[in-house]
Amino acid sequence: MDEREARDRIAGQLHEAGLREGGTVLVHSSLRSLGHVAGGPETVVRGLLDALGPAGTLLMPALSYATVNAANPFFDVAHTPSCVGAIPEYFRTRSGTLRSVSPTHSVCGTGLMAEELLGHHHLDGTPCGPNSPFRLLRECGGQVLMLGCGLAPNTSMHAVEELVEPPYLFGAVVAYTVATCDSRRTQMRCRRHGFEGFVQRYDRLGALLSPEELHVGTVRQATVHLIECGGLWAKGEAALRRDPFHFVDRRTAR
Repeated sequence: MDEREARDRIAGQLHEAGLREGGTVLVHSSLRSLGHVAGGPETVVRGLLDALGPAGTLLMPALSYATVNAANPFFDVAHTPSCVGAIPEYFRTRSGTLRSVSPTHSVCGTGLMAEELLGHHHLDGTPCGPNSPFRLLRECGGQVLMLGCGLAPNTSMHAVEELVEPPYLFGAVVAYTVATCDSRRTQMRCRRHGFEGFVQRYDRLGALLSPEELHVGTVRQATVHLIECGGLWAKGEAALRRDPFHFVDRRTAR
């Protein structure tokens, strides 16, 4: 199968899984889960863009918490790599991709609503606050696509947690230096996420969602989970308010 055929197949299977043409989607992904893809990450990105169409918006996390921290509080919007896989790191460097300004939890995007969704993240003093793309995605009726990576690495759940503020969530405030795309340097103070002594269990969200809120399909060799943001927020917040530890386990000593 050549690149064009692979791209068309990916787009078709995404539509079958429930991805909306003209919609807005935040994609978490595992390139390996797809099997061999002619053209690699570019073919996957083009398949996603084809499925969304010219009126759609594609977002991917560009998280950098692995290298940007209290010991190294420097974030370069244009050059700091992401730490969440091959597809989002490729997307970050792709021509025309925008990146939000958040030292540890930035998001990249392209498409009709990308600038609107990414442009205010720097106003938040937490990673996934009210101006973050994670929160704004709910307001535009978006979807979250877990492309071959299961339900566990769902960063949008951090935004839900920030509404409730369970006791494990926040760590210290860190003063970051941010290098913007126009070579200016600014200071940004932001509370880090903590999770000390706890393991995240966002896979538990699946049992809370209805079939209309969670679509399961296949793209190439990967199982995909497509989540409607309305259900994610409503069911996730309700579960946390009943039990603030619903989406974590205590880490066991080794």
